[in-house]
Amino acid sequence: MKIKYRILLILVVVAAFLWVLSWDLYSNKTEFVYGVSFSRFHSDELKLDWKKTYLAILDDLKVRRLRLTAHWPLTEPKDGVYNFSELDFQIKEAEKRNSSVILAVGRRLPGWPECHTPDWAAKLPLDQQRVKLLEYIETVVNRYKKSPAVGYWQVENEVFLVFFSRSLCGQYSAGLDDFLKEEIDLVHKLDSSRQVIITDSGEFGTWHQAYRKGDVFGTSIYLYVWWRNFLGPIRYPITPAFFRIKHSLVHLIYGTKPSMVIELSAEPWLLQPIIDTPLDIQLQRMGIDKFNEMINFSSKTGFDTFYLWGAEWWYWMKQNGRPEFWDRARELFK
Repeated sequence: MKIKYRILLILVVVAAFLWVLSWDLYSNKTEFVYGVSFSRFHSDELKLDWKKTYLAILDDLKVRRLRLTAHWPLTEPKDGVYNFSELDFQIKEAEKRNSSVILAVGRRLPGWPECHTPDWAAKLPLDQQRVKLLEYIETVVNRYKKSPAVGYWQVENEVFLVFFSRSLCGQYSAGLDDFLKEEIDLVHKLDSSRQVIITDSGEFGTWHQAYRKGDVFGTSIYLYVWWRNFLGPIRYPITPAFFRIKHSLVHLIYGTKPSMVIELSAEPWLLQPIIDTPLDIQLQRMGIDKFNEMINFSSKTGFDTFYLWGAEWWYWMKQNGRPEFWDRARELFK
């Protein structure tokens, strides 16, 4: 009986501790900062004119906070041969409008298939790939570190979520911790004036590694997903308190540092490319009701800065006679 009472006492203490961590201390917060992620890569998937899409985001939506991505295959399509035309355009247009940019560099960056490696580099042994990866990061950082638009560097993306990308990223997880530190140290050495963001999955990440390693912590929020061979289309059974508890725990252990939701899902999670998916399925997975739910949900998580994922899709939907997502997003950036 003593053992049972002790176990019960421990469970009560743990439950009380988590309850305290989950307190909504931000219920009266009404000021939130919104930005969007944008990539040429995703625009191409939707067969959009990427420049028109990007300029519409800047000038119609009036977005002034952007997360841009230097996808390695687009940036260095051949060994030592760089293509900066797309990023130069994006950065210069952001500068014209006094916008603030998070520029992501690395091998694992936003967008399926998680790890983006040029064909020429994929043929190299892992140690040589990493040498080439550091050279690419150095070249990108040196090119844009003088831009007044660049506010942060993001190094890799949700790199500790290994199970989700094992089949896509292969052996990259070997020695991951030490190599990530090498990447971060390189960016700090090249540009000591800007902070480095390290990200982790909101639902499955433990957060402690990413929170500890970065100057700024970024996480994601996805509620509606579609597991191909597991549960099918589902909504994760979580509440905003789930994120408040995790955030409070890392604050308690590692101290306070700037944190944000760097990827707030606002487009459908599908089993095939968007343009190959019937519109009714897209709207089932992310109708305007779910879009509004994501905004409302995120406002209760304790974070106050959010970068929405899906701006290219909103534009694509607008071009296809469904402007409600674009119009609703415009209200966020007034």
